[in-house]
Amino acid sequence: MIDEDRDLLVRLLRLPTAGPLETTDDVLLWDAMRLYADAAAELGLDTRYLASPDPSVLDLPGVPAAIRDFGPEFLSCQPSLVLGIGPASPAVMFNVHLDTVAPFESAAFDGSRFTGRGAIDAKGPAVALLAGVRAAIAADPAVGRDAGVLIQAVSGEEGGAMGTFGTRPLVEAGFHGELNIFCEPTGLRYLPRCSASMTACVRVDGDDAIDDEPHQGHNATVLLGFLAQHLARELAPHGRICVAGLHTGHMHNRVYGQGELLLNLPYDREESATEMAAALEDGLRTGIAGFSSLFRDSPPFRRTSADAATITGLHWRKRGLPALPPQYIPLLKELVPRWPDHETGFTCDAIWLAGVPGTRTAVLGPGSLGANNAHSRGEYADAEELDRFSDLVRDIVVRFSRTGGK
Repeated sequence: MIDEDRDLLVRLLRLPTAGPLETTDDVLLWDAMRLYADAAAELGLDTRYLASPDPSVLDLPGVPAAIRDFGPEFLSCQPSLVLGIGPASPAVMFNVHLDTVAPFESAAFDGSRFTGRGAIDAKGPAVALLAGVRAAIAADPAVGRDAGVLIQAVSGEEGGAMGTFGTRPLVEAGFHGELNIFCEPTGLRYLPRCSASMTACVRVDGDDAIDDEPHQGHNATVLLGFLAQHLARELAPHGRICVAGLHTGHMHNRVYGQGELLLNLPYDREESATEMAAALEDGLRTGIAGFSSLFRDSPPFRRTSADAATITGLHWRKRGLPALPPQYIPLLKELVPRWPDHETGFTCDAIWLAGVPGTRTAVLGPGSLGANNAHSRGEYADAEELDRFSDLVRDIVVRFSRTGGK
């Protein structure tokens, strides 16, 4: 990256772009998109799309309940951008998200390291991507002549949105290539698959009671605590589950009759999702039965025991998202190491290319979500690792253009 790229990255890092799903602070994604589009225009990339999503996207299958329930008004500050040069086909597409998680962190560059929210996830890779495309255009006239380059710069990747109002509508509108690269931190190894996940909520809707007469109410804390342990044991053999938040209340002098337990269930194929959902439903039935048997003769919990099956329900907060199956991508195999098959992958917007005819898709980017403190305090990206990604982008674009995407 040259000095202008480094300045661009610092300017992007100084813009708070965590969405309303993450924070109530100002969201300056429009500013970030326009700044990025202006920088791309200097390289010869034109703006092919820049808009907020239509509210109808929230009505599509698979949209997480939390997103749908938020209401469509927030979409006005969630634009996405498509940049391009050359023909629509064959084309290589790069996807990068300019939204971030909260909280915002101040930006800095000390000559070798960028710090700030989005440094590695994913404003740093976004700027390195432009530098790589610029180098590819300079290296070979086939770039933009014999093959096109598309860049999706999206919102809606963070905050649990899962790309449902950012990447998904762009892909469905045809803004993709024969080769599609999603720029997420992979340590410069290409990940040719992408898992998805379901989020389940076990909810108890019973009656509260005061601490002097705990037997008069339903104790959601004891019931959900029992179910959390039971489901952890029952679901563990079925995959990499996450037994997440359990909440009933904060006070010490009352019995809470309402509460919820959240579980996140990742999967890498539709059959696994079906099996895991069935295992959860079976585990919930056996858990409720076990609780009722264990506590039926305990005075403080007798009412909870008797009514457990009636007051406990399973509600899906997120379900039906596609998973990207493993891909064979000869062009990447010749340029960069493959993510090991035995190593767990992760979920990102690449899921929306699953099943799209004539496409190959992979996740590839600099750094590591963990090592570079993505989503946590002190996020950073070293200029050297961003430069290596730029070089790799150049090589991918040049080779794709020279071979016509083959």
